[in-house]
Amino acid sequence: MKTAKKTAVLAMFTGLSLIMFLIESLFPPLVLPGAKMGLANIFSFAALIMYSPLEAFLVVIVRTGLGAIFSGNVSVLLFSFSGGMVSMAVSSLLMYTAYPKISVMAVSITAAVAHNVTQNAVFALMSGSLLMFGYMPYLILLGILAGAIVGGATMLIFKGIPQNVFLKAIDEKKKKFKENG
Repeated sequence: MKTAKKTAVLAMFTGLSLIMFLIESLFPPLVLPGAKMGLANIFSFAALIMYSPLEAFLVVIVRTGLGAIFSGNVSVLLFSFSGGMVSMAVSSLLMYTAYPKISVMAVSITAAVAHNVTQNAVFALMSGSLLMFGYMPYLILLGILAGAIVGGATMLIFKGIPQNVFLKAIDEKKKKFKENG
């Protein structure tokens, strides 16, 4: 039963993440070409907090794959996938090594900045235009804003969970994470 519930929650997170991605793709970019808030990341971050890095990575993988199919944009795989994977790796590392010394908000902001930097680096390398790195300061600022929004929304999701229960769950996950490698 526990596995069925977990699968249902992960499917819900993936579906909500995909919906947010598709809705956000309908709006024009923020300030810079391609810049978005990344609201789809709320649900992969929530999966990381509720379950583990493995489940969070699965949400990212399925969302980016389906996002590319549903949007008809293959470049989504290249940019969203690479940014999402690096972002989730940073989130996982920070949540399992530095939390609660650093806040959920700080994890989210750091991950969003890593996401933007990764996407920009991939674009610069693929296009052969190193001038794209000139966007980096602006993308870092947008990453801070986006990370704060994603972190705030994720914190709202878990607001009803008492802090001691939340910390206990993270501590248990840290132990499993360290035991498994």
